[in-house]
Amino acid sequence: MTGTIINITTVIIGGILGLFFGARFPDKMRKTVVAGLGLFTGAIGLSMFMDSKNQIVVLISLLIGGILGEWWKLETRLSNLGLILEKRFGSLEPNENPKEKNQTNTNFVKGFLAASLLFCVGPMTVLGSIQDGLTGDYQLLAIKSIMDGFASMAFASTLGIGVLFSVIVIFIYQGGLTLLASLAQMYFTPEMMNELTAVGGIILIGLAISSLLEIKKIRAGNFLPALVIAPLIIAILSNFG
Repeated sequence: MTGTIINITTVIIGGILGLFFGARFPDKMRKTVVAGLGLFTGAIGLSMFMDSKNQIVVLISLLIGGILGEWWKLETRLSNLGLILEKRFGSLEPNENPKEKNQTNTNFVKGFLAASLLFCVGPMTVLGSIQDGLTGDYQLLAIKSIMDGFASMAFASTLGIGVLFSVIVIFIYQGGLTLLASLAQMYFTPEMMNELTAVGGIILIGLAISSLLEIKKIRAGNFLPALVIAPLIIAILSNFG
């Protein structure tokens, strides 16, 4: 769990710096930084997708995962969690304008969702968590933590305190992967990792288009079950030769 603790710490530090010093930067500059993160996230997602050796598996995983995510209303549940946290920790001052309150609510949820997905989807999360759990080597998660810290600073300066609460998702998801790493090693193959990475790349592209570049609204969170479906399909295909 060492790597996860480091990751959570850098996100909190970066988020706090973004909250306190982000306002010192012009609005156009902050928007440009977020747009840059969006472009970078999209590029990373595309490079991850290129690891796929069987694009049909990726497509089927996304379709099944998307259906399950819509059925379970995953993004809605994440949004509701963000709203609960906002009411508890993000309440506004009594003299704040109601219109500003609505904008704050929107930014809180957007920041929580965008940061949670960005920090938890990707090969570094999976590989780093498994490596940390099996051998105690948290080097990959340490590298990821530095990247997440800078991203957290940029997000918090624009989207507010909701970004900080993404550490809850990081702890549950990343920490859970670390604890289950010994079991995952018994069943995980390079082929499974390739397709899981590719699916994660597509989800990151959706995140970039929706939350960062704001080109088109995509419920990227509802595709998260695809990260489980892809390895399962590979396992089934492997059993049938």
